[in-house]
Amino acid sequence: MIHLVQISNGSSRRVAIVEEPRLYCLTAVQSVYELAQLCLDRGRQLSEQAVAFANGESLEYDSIYTETSEWHLLAPIDVPGMESRLTIAGTGLTHLGSAKERQAMHLANAAKTAEDVTDSMRMFQWGIEGGRPAEGEIGTAPEWFYKGNGYMLQAPFAPLTIPAYAEDGGEEAEVAGIYVIGVDGTPYRIGMATGNEFSDHLFEKRNYLNLAGSKLRTCSLGPELVVGEEFQSVTGDVRIERGPETIWSKKVETGEENMCHSLTNLEHHHFKFEGHRRPGDVHVHFFGAHSLSFGDGIVLKDGDWIDVRYGGFGRALRNPIQVESKDRNRQVVVRSLR
Repeated sequence: MIHLVQISNGSSRRVAIVEEPRLYCLTAVQSVYELAQLCLDRGRQLSEQAVAFANGESLEYDSIYTETSEWHLLAPIDVPGMESRLTIAGTGLTHLGSAKERQAMHLANAAKTAEDVTDSMRMFQWGIEGGRPAEGEIGTAPEWFYKGNGYMLQAPFAPLTIPAYAEDGGEEAEVAGIYVIGVDGTPYRIGMATGNEFSDHLFEKRNYLNLAGSKLRTCSLGPELVVGEEFQSVTGDVRIERGPETIWSKKVETGEENMCHSLTNLEHHHFKFEGHRRPGDVHVHFFGAHSLSFGDGIVLKDGDWIDVRYGGFGRALRNPIQVESKDRNRQVVVRSLR
């Protein structure tokens, strides 16, 4: 298992292997995407090729991570100059904790009692019953959502924005799978990364049919891409900092042992669509969250920081919150080109 980061100094960029406390830069490639394409072309394993190329300069990780270096961290995956070729999506209702919070959210808005079963809880139950099929069989489809393309992906330490038109914004501490599509349409998982799948939960709470729109927000990954990852049981923690204080924190669990769907089932139902198997494309797929601060009544404010970390996934993913002024919420005028 190796960890990779992408870094830039504004004029050039590097891929580097993490060997704490240093980064060892790769020669011959300048992006993880380029490295993956080279491995597909040559029939090489990504981890082995990365190690073979790791004979470039050595850099101090701490100064880059604390943003005191000329180098800064990028998202651990992108398609340089072709952001639209990166698709960000995910699956919800995969963890018991998230299902309970969604049930409570939708009961409150539908004037139902705790004994009533919402569509969310019904879909979660389908996952319990059929989300872990036997090898070679197809299980129940999970809830699926689209978040956007590469333009929505923020680097570590870059802000997650609550737009002027949004009702709220809230963290979703997750792990995401990173995939590249081969020339014959075969999806290849190249690794996984810590993620913050940011959403507008208040907008969703008004009506569960708002889920699609609530997901169209910025998100973040990293800082490290873990190649050769284990995803059976992953534990971590998430916290929200306001100034010098931690105003909320929680232990979180993910991985197949903590989910109602197997990884194989989630991947099948994403890549069964022909449009998701376009050669050369990259996919970032969020696997769902264990707990949300929104469920505990936390309202994020401008300048708050979100810290997400998982054991075995490297350094914490940290992002500040940026709240746009409501006076920027103006009508978008569509003009006619006749």
